[in-house]
Amino acid sequence: MSSALVLPENLPPKFDEYRGQEDFFGGEPPLSEGIGYLVVLGFGALFSIFTTLVVLADKVFAGNASITSEHFNTAGRMVKTGLTASVIVSQWTWAATLLQSSNVAWQYGVSGPFWYASGATIQVLLFGVLAISLKKVAPSAHTMCEIVNARWGKTAHITFLFFAFCANIIVTSMLLLGGAATVEALTGVDYRLASFLIPWGVILYTSAGGLKATFLASYLHTVIIFAVLITMITMVYIKVYSSDQIYAFLEQTVSYSDAECEAIFSNEDGETFFVKGQYACGPVSGNNGGSYLTMLSGDGLMFGIINIVGNFGTVFVDQSYWQSAIAARPSSAAKGYLLGGICWFAIPFSLATSLGLTSTALMLPISASEAGSGLVPPAVATELMGNAGAALILVMLFMAIVSTGSAESIAVSSLIAYDVYRQYFNPDATGKQILLVSRIVIVAFGLFMGCFSIVLNEIGLNLGWVYLFMGVVIGSAVIPLWNMMTWSKASGKGAVIAAWSGLILAVIGWLSGAQAQSGKISVATLGTNEVMLSGNLIAILSSGLIHYVYSKFIDPQDFDFAELDKNITLVEHDMSGLGAEQQDPVELRRAERWITRRGYILTILLIVVWPLLSIPAGVFTESYFAFWVLVAIAWGFGAAITITLLPLMESSEEILEVLSGMWNYVTCRSGNAKEFSKDEEVEEEDLKAHPDDAVAA
Repeated sequence: MSSALVLPENLPPKFDEYRGQEDFFGGEPPLSEGIGYLVVLGFGALFSIFTTLVVLADKVFAGNASITSEHFNTAGRMVKTGLTASVIVSQWTWAATLLQSSNVAWQYGVSGPFWYASGATIQVLLFGVLAISLKKVAPSAHTMCEIVNARWGKTAHITFLFFAFCANIIVTSMLLLGGAATVEALTGVDYRLASFLIPWGVILYTSAGGLKATFLASYLHTVIIFAVLITMITMVYIKVYSSDQIYAFLEQTVSYSDAECEAIFSNEDGETFFVKGQYACGPVSGNNGGSYLTMLSGDGLMFGIINIVGNFGTVFVDQSYWQSAIAARPSSAAKGYLLGGICWFAIPFSLATSLGLTSTALMLPISASEAGSGLVPPAVATELMGNAGAALILVMLFMAIVSTGSAESIAVSSLIAYDVYRQYFNPDATGKQILLVSRIVIVAFGLFMGCFSIVLNEIGLNLGWVYLFMGVVIGSAVIPLWNMMTWSKASGKGAVIAAWSGLILAVIGWLSGAQAQSGKISVATLGTNEVMLSGNLIAILSSGLIHYVYSKFIDPQDFDFAELDKNITLVEHDMSGLGAEQQDPVELRRAERWITRRGYILTILLIVVWPLLSIPAGVFTESYFAFWVLVAIAWGFGAAITITLLPLMESSEEILEVLSGMWNYVTCRSGNAKEFSKDEEVEEEDLKAHPDDAVAA
């Protein structure tokens, strides 16, 4: 056997360093357990203290009102464009965004990062249409299920409450599965312990400050994520390698035959451990010319379709996105979602175009199991920067987990407080009771998700599997929710039938597909691209067709959207964000036209025009790939600058107000900044009226 293994003349660039390794993280983790605990517990405590102090400073020094249940769950409905965009980026940046995007680059090449980014950006762009519709017809709402109940009644309310909880649980599961696996690989902290410890950083500041604290923390998380992103792009394409070098390495990777791959992935005794598909070596199955450098990838396109369908569910059915729309001021809702989607595109596209492609270019010994668990970025970062790279990815990952985790926690607490507790147990609940329930749920949900992620891991489900599966479960709720906000004829009975029928048909199709393709049903056979694609498509398409037919021909409605908000009541008479200025119908119509045109145009550009324009390129030339990389770098830097500076510029007046209030406190004056300025004006007027008193003084 050993005599048959002959090494090729052109060896991979890192062959000597990793020869004989069956996986990248098979040995000792690059970081100590202490670093793991420091990041998981230390950052959680740090953000809890920081956000609590900021909220307190805003209350004391800027004179803002104390936290009511309305404010806890809506942030006053006056969040501006920059912060709305930052929060959308933060909420949409899951552990999967950072980890799974590089996994699909490892699998499919350049098409993977593109389809991940474009296939998950369009939902945010289109949700902007729903966001402004919400501001028009249901500005008093706290949750999407409140709107369902106000329009369609109890049966529909319970139905979509089920799908909303499924969305929250699936998203949080992915956060903890990817996060715990990476923390264990990088620091040695047991994944079961990490699954319990990670939520505590979220629990502390979310339960203390509510949605406003979540938004403030999300801005900081987003800034840190982009800082690490820029660092990684710079390391790959500017400092350590260039686009031309990565191009040459990728060409070399696919040039190896199976026999040469067996020789490369062998131990010192000459025994190979190479299995086709388990390592990045040789031509890529299903890609034009077997190259990583092409958009003509059958599996890449299939992943793109699954990604598009599945992510409609995790945006349109996830309460956290409706909550961000509720929190935004009307003039900012549409622009915030559009800007957030454009900036978010850079994270999976730019990060995976750098780290994901570098993993295959250098032919690091990353196994398919490691890639599926999301370990491609930490492996490449460790190779590029040693322990510092591993630590940066760990911090970046933790930022993504806690930012999305806090949004999911506040979303679940709102659903239970308003749609379960207030709706079915205590219709006359006071603001204090709602606030108490919200905080209890945040703690309970964090503990539950720690247990649930451990169960999923024990079953054998990893991040990649759950990511592909999510559309099967929640995809059938997407089109009925869209119709609820945009179509007066949409039937409540039809929505219930469509949602449940779509789910049942999707599960049947999913199971049948696995049986037909592999002859058996198991975790592995249910997780193939073809089977997941069938389940995802059946869920969203069958549901949409059923709801259309039922609403159009069986039970057509003629709903007056002007009546919708009258069926939603506030707990406390907190009218912030609900005044006449914010509800100007002319401005709302203008904002709706603005987001509708741009949302649809950008959607078509990202999923139709861009891919079609890249088809004539076939396998990328060196110069074409250099341009592709330039786009990724420019988009990354542009998004980082925008998302960092715009919220600060828009909130400069409020920031200065807080700082001046703090200065007044330090100089032994009492009250807030506004009161000081009024006091000074009164003093000046008094001095002008009584100049003799001033002379005497």
